[in-house]
Amino acid sequence: MEVKWNVLLAILGSSLVTFLPRVLPLLVFSRVNIPDWAMRWLNYVPVAVMSALVAQELFLSDDNLALRSNYLEIIASVPTILVALLTRSLLGTVIVGMITIMLLRLYM
Repeated sequence: MEVKWNVLLAILGSSLVTFLPRVLPLLVFSRVNIPDWAMRWLNYVPVAVMSALVAQELFLSDDNLALRSNYLEIIASVPTILVALLTRSLLGTVIVGMITIMLLRLYM
């Protein structure tokens, strides 16, 4: 089997680019004592990022507000958000969201 150096270098470069952003912050922050106010602030980052991603997917189409074209997804988001808030279960939220959008697309 012949090794193509450009493919090998691309794989090694990709693995390095993937590995470093995950390991460097872990190494730095494992040795630094982060204040309590910063830890409380950092707890909101995942929720804010997820909210921005979901809101963009629900309400925007081609950088324009698109409530009419995404109405099924907006309707499906209501029970999904309720399950997420009430249960705090990622699996339950995903299942409810998938079943809701499936039923809406089937019957509407």
